[in-house]
Order: sequence, then C-alpha cells, then structure tokens
Amino acid sequence: MRKALLPAVIIITSVILIARIFYLQVIDENLKLQSENNAIKKVFDFPERGYIYDRNGKLLVANQPSYDIMVVPREIKDIDTTEFCSLLHITKADFIKKVEKARVYSPMLPSVFLSQLNKAEYAAFQEKERKFEGFYTQKRSLRDYQVKEGANIFGFITQVNEAILKKNKYYNSGDLIGKQGVEQQYEEILRGVKGVKYLLRDKHNKIIGPYKEGKFDTIAQQGKDLTLTIDHALQQYGTELMINKRGGIVAIEPKTGEILALVSAPTYDPALLVGRQRSKNFTALYNDSISKPLYDRSLQATYPPGSPFKIVTGLIGLQEEVIDEQTTFYCNHGANFGRFMKCHCGLHTLQLNNGTYKSCNSYFGHTYKRTIEKYKDSYYSVDNWANHVKSFGLGQFLGTDMPIGTKGLVPDSKLYKRVYNGAKIRSSYIISNSIGQGEVLTSPIQLANMMAAVANEGYYFTPHIVKKIKGQNLDKKYTTKHYTTIDKQYFEPIIQGMEDVYNFGTASGLRVEGIKICGKTGTAENKIRVAGKTYQLKDHSIFVAFAPRENPKIALAVFIENGYWGSRWAGPIATLMIEKYLNGKISRKDLEDRMLNGSIEDEYRKIENIIFQRKVDPTRVQDSLNKINVEISEAKKEEEEN
Repeated sequence: MRKALLPAVIIITSVILIARIFYLQVIDENLKLQSENNAIKKVFDFPERGYIYDRNGKLLVANQPSYDIMVVPREIKDIDTTEFCSLLHITKADFIKKVEKARVYSPMLPSVFLSQLNKAEYAAFQEKERKFEGFYTQKRSLRDYQVKEGANIFGFITQVNEAILKKNKYYNSGDLIGKQGVEQQYEEILRGVKGVKYLLRDKHNKIIGPYKEGKFDTIAQQGKDLTLTIDHALQQYGTELMINKRGGIVAIEPKTGEILALVSAPTYDPALLVGRQRSKNFTALYNDSISKPLYDRSLQATYPPGSPFKIVTGLIGLQEEVIDEQTTFYCNHGANFGRFMKCHCGLHTLQLNNGTYKSCNSYFGHTYKRTIEKYKDSYYSVDNWANHVKSFGLGQFLGTDMPIGTKGLVPDSKLYKRVYNGAKIRSSYIISNSIGQGEVLTSPIQLANMMAAVANEGYYFTPHIVKKIKGQNLDKKYTTKHYTTIDKQYFEPIIQGMEDVYNFGTASGLRVEGIKICGKTGTAENKIRVAGKTYQLKDHSIFVAFAPRENPKIALAVFIENGYWGSRWAGPIATLMIEKYLNGKISRKDLEDRMLNGSIEDEYRKIENIIFQRKVDPTRVQDSLNKINVEISEAKKEEEEN
C-alpha cells in the first residue's frame, strides 16, 4: 500500500499542474491581456469627469479637451530627436530626462511624456506622429471652470504620484486624480470608469485590428455629476467682500446643515491650476508663505472664539441652573476673579438680556465661575462644562464632506491635570474661558455650526457641501440630527439677547430694515511670538449671526484677522451676507461701499515686518511695533466709546 502511495501522489500532482497550465495558456485569455504582451496594445479611453453645479443649478465646473503625448520606451526606434524637440518646444536634455523617467516606470507600458497639449500643439504633432515610433497621442479632458470663486471648495486635478500608483491599482502613470476639495473627497464618483481597448499588432508593430474582435474591450463610463449646497451668488459676494482681508466666512442653512458659502481669503482663480502652467502656478501659490492662498482658513484656521463664546457660557449656566434670566451681577468696568478682568460696559447692573447685548465680560465671568464651582470635584466640573461645549460640535472634527479640517480645542481635565500637576483647579485660573479667550480654539465652520444649533434651539446637522449626487443617495449621516446637552427652553432668552445685540447693543449700527437678525460681536486678542519675544497685534474681528429670528434660513460666522473689533469688519460683512442671501439685494449701501473698498493690508505688512525682522532695519521694526501699540490703545478707546 505504501509503495503505491508515492506514485499516486506524483501522478495526481502532475495532472493538476498540467490542467492548470492548460487553463492559463489556452482557456484563460485574460492572462494574455494582463501580461506585457508585445503583440497586444492596451489603449485607455478616459471618460469625462462629472460636472459640478451649485444649489440653484448654475454650472460651476465643466470639462475641456486636452491631449497627452504618451511614450512606450521599448518601442522608440531611430527618430529625429532634433525635429521632435523643435516641434514640441523642449530641449534635448528634457527629452532624455522624460524618456528615462518613463523607462523607470516601465519600458513596455505607456506613460505620459508630455501632458496637456492644446489644440494647436496637438494638431502640429499629429501631422508627423507616424515619424516618431514609440510615441502616440492620448485624448483626455481637463477641468473648465465657469467661475473664478470657490477654488478652496473645488480643489484641483493633478497627475498621480508613485505613492498612489503603489496603493491603488486603478491608476496608471500619467493618470489624473482629484486633490483637495470635492475633487478629492468625491474622486471615485467624479472620475467615472476608464474604458479599455485591446489592439492587435503585426510583426512590424502596426495595428491590424482589435484583439479577439473586441471581446475584452470595455466602454468608458462618464463620472457622475455633483450638485453642491453652495449658493454661487453668495459665494461670489463673500469673496468680493474679503478682498484685501484675511480670514474666513462660513454660512450654513440651519434646517439642513447645507453649507451656503465657504469663503477663505486670500484665495486664487481655480483656472490657474489647469493646463501646462499648472505646476508653475501651484509652486508660486504653495511658496506664498505670507498670504497662504492654499490654506483654507474657513476650515483649517483656529482662533480664540472671543465674545461669541459667551452664548455657550450663558446656555451652560442656564442648563446647570447656576443662573436664570433675573440673576444679577454688577460690572465696575470689569470684575475681580483673582485677577481683574476688564470690561467695556462701565458701571452697570446686568442680567442675562443686557449682559448679552452689551457683551459684558463681568456677567459671563461670574456665570462661568458658578458653573465651575458648582461641584466639589473641580476636574469633574471642568469635564462637565467641556461636555456641554462639545455638544455644539466644538473641539472635534465635525465630519464634513471636505477632506480637511481641524478639531480646534476645548480644554478638559486631562489638559489641566498636566498643566497644574493634579492640583485643584480654581475657577480664577481658567476664567478667560468664559469669554472665549482662554485655551478654547475654534474654526470658522465650527462657530457657524454652533450658530446653526442655536438657531435650531438645540440641534444641528453635520455640515456638508454636496447636496445631490446624480443617481445616488446622500449619506445618512448628513440627514441625522445631533442634539446639544442644553434643553430647548433655555435658548429663547439667549436668542432674545442676540436679537437685542442689533436693537440696542454692539451691532445696533448694523440693523437692516425688515430683517430680524440675531447676532453677537466678538473681539479676540491676537499675539505672535517671534525669536522668543511676544508681540501684541491688532485683535481679530469676529461676528456670528442667524436670520431671520423666526424660521432661520441662514447661520454664519465671519473671522477677519487683525480686524480690530467685531462691529468694525466682521459685523458689517455678516450683515451684508445675510441681506444678500435673504433679499437678493443690498439696502445698506453705506456698509457695502465700506467693506468692498476697505483694506487691512497695512496691518498685515506690519506683521510681516515683525516676522522678518532680521531682514529689515531694527529701528523700522520698533517704529512699527510702537505704531501698532498706539493704534491698539486708540481702537480700544473707540470701542469703549461706541
């Protein structure tokens, strides 16, 4: 029995191997297509990317034809390189470099030699293409932007790199892929599916027809169209208002979480990143370390939230029952919380309503103090407060359908245990959190979302920028309500105080006839540290609002870097954005003229002098600092008088 076992195993194994070889070589013809077969040429048919529209059906991004010259290094024969280079306006050194790069990728597979030829360049090359064996043209489509706004929303198209090629087998060398914005986030939807044709060649390398009569060919499937939540007219208007300013505007529809405008300034024309000059233009934008046009301030930048955070402080105080609408605190140009916290209110007895519309530091400092001191365990108190704050979407990634974002910061017990070595936290240590000037950091989109939650009296939807995908349902996470920890009953007095900000308070000069706007001004201290030295700069101007009060249609946040105080720059811009969206026209022409023609570039140049102080005359730097400090004092006096 044992003698028969070994021959049986050998026979069975041999039969299996022979059967497998027969299958692979005779039956399974796909293997021939997967190999680098010299007799079969694989040609891709690239589909058009999906079109992009705004919420009202306006076409934002379309496509335009483009042509790439492809090369298969092993097929290059004796060609006239001088004529070739002259035809394409490249040097012989460029020719050698590009061919070697293609050879490294694969000597037998096609890769891009020269990309994005225009029609004239393509026509000139096509006439003589037969003379340059190993080279052929490949038609593609590039983006054709119908608008100049929204570069931070769209993103751009670029060639895949080596890392992507190794990670994703769908792409080949020279393929295009979406980067940043919706182009990246919705790449698989927008790109479609490549078609493939297999062509048979004879011994002279000439195409003689389709392989197997086209049995294995596939048809390209065009990418799906996207409808964005963006209102282009509002996006365009916000971009115009932000000229010569730095910061961000985010507007959201409270009832849906749809992003109506996502403005980052400074910005750039998306058409700069299309065509042969794309690489050169991208390098220039990337290297602009001063304006940072590729940095999306509306999603990525973090700032102290300033006085708009008092809204959350008040809501938490009501929920924790440490205050009510009649609770009274006294403001004597500020209040002493172990250290004196200044306030512009003057001498006043304040309750929740006038404390809100006057934006009283003393009132909300006392409210926060009571919240933190409610429980004996100070670390529990801090975490309890932090959980309330985070329920508004602060201190976390919101889960938007954009590929970038920031968590911001909501300090909790873990942070303070490290800072204070486990010692008891006194409210006086962290009192600045009450007015958004402590460790709390937020992004513009987080504050806009916070306003949406207030407008909805206790809930919000995850902010998102895609409204509809052709032939596909939207992800359910964008239609799911997220509830805050604050009971609905406590929002009404806060909302009344926010409406009175426009009626009697810090935004009374910004009223618009016929629109009930609920808002909150904000001024956040701004410092930078250079070469071990801290410099006090102009405060950031912040404003949050929603409107109308009944059935709100828009909630927004505006951040203007170095914009003095809330009602100087951010407030007017927010008001104009609201009126533009709700009425379609502007009645406050005084505000519009001032915002469209206004500039803060002088302030930014002063900061640049500080940052690059080693490259300029120290006397000039000190003069700039002195001037900044004088202007800060004057600005604060002016704000107090207002």
